[in-house]
Amino acid sequence: MRRKLNYLNYRIFIPYLILVVIGVILVYSASSDILLVNGFKPDVYGIRQAIYAVAAFFGFGVPFFAVKLKVIKNPKFVAGFLILCILMLFWLVILKFAHISSAEVNGAVGWINLGFINLQPLEVTKLALVIYLAYVLDRRDGKFVRGKIKGNLSHPAILSAFLMCLVIVEPDFGGTAILFMITLVMFSVSGVPTRLALTWLVGIAILVGIVFIILVTWNPKFLQESYQFQRLMSFLHPFQLERKGGAQLVNSYYAIHNGGLFGVGLGNSMQKRGYLPEPYTDFILSITAEELGVVVTILLVGLLFYLMWEIMEVGINASSQFNALICFGVATILFTEALFNIGAVLGLLPITGVTLPFISYGGSSMIVLTAAVGLVLNVSANEKMLQEKDETVA
Repeated sequence: MRRKLNYLNYRIFIPYLILVVIGVILVYSASSDILLVNGFKPDVYGIRQAIYAVAAFFGFGVPFFAVKLKVIKNPKFVAGFLILCILMLFWLVILKFAHISSAEVNGAVGWINLGFINLQPLEVTKLALVIYLAYVLDRRDGKFVRGKIKGNLSHPAILSAFLMCLVIVEPDFGGTAILFMITLVMFSVSGVPTRLALTWLVGIAILVGIVFIILVTWNPKFLQESYQFQRLMSFLHPFQLERKGGAQLVNSYYAIHNGGLFGVGLGNSMQKRGYLPEPYTDFILSITAEELGVVVTILLVGLLFYLMWEIMEVGINASSQFNALICFGVATILFTEALFNIGAVLGLLPITGVTLPFISYGGSSMIVLTAAVGLVLNVSANEKMLQEKDETVA
């Protein structure tokens, strides 16, 4: 562990720390007014987020950095991690069909109440899928040749699709899309011919577009009362449907407009005072833009994308397929979550309930993303040690 610390990648570690600290401050600011109105102390969520961050760092980030990579690559670990996620997702399916109202949040059953934290199995599944695909695709390295591609990809594709099916039942369309993107990207960078990967991407994009157009045009009655369908329609007509699901997007626009370039000052947002629902989770970026301004918000998002780039750079220069795929998988999680969250805040994508990495309030997300960063730092340190060993031998 001590030796590995000498090879810590500060270009990843420092941006991660900055984002986490900023996230705690923004969660406190965005949630304080709502807590006061409901008779709670204004710092409850801010303190919780800080506790989540510290617990995630020492309980998951440090262990994933310290553990030997051969343990992560061990088939027993990979299988155990995956089976745990499948069992948790199955439990959510049972809760869904048992119609236990206390388990539902906004029409979806996506959390398991452990008392001290509401665990979101989807978050854990994201990292489990990355590790599983890295393990499987690493074992198939060099085997993606004409005539054998379908056979080598069939098993991981089926298992990935199975996980997506369990998640979409909740229903969680944003989570399903993230799992799909993880699978698509990791397949694409594992040696599958570029033309084939692009064909898949274009074909899926066309299919999604056709389904989207059919649903919007058809507007079926059995979906009109669905919370998820209302979100889709409010994305298309936010101002017309402000009272039926469009309030979040409309007030997000107001928040960004009120903030202008330099903001109204930290803690001075008007939209967080009951106008913008749950301002400390999905739409925390809107409150950030209102209080700190568009300039600071762009810098914050830029720091997040810089972190993604540094993670990808480790993957690009990795000496093994497994190490590279771990990095690309983690970068895909961060990129897709950021894309969906920012797109929803700006009204460019439907609202899917995806949080902004390291910034939005949430223990499950903080724990899993910290573990993922710890794993990437582990890969980076091992690559540096291997490079130093090769240079010494040479």
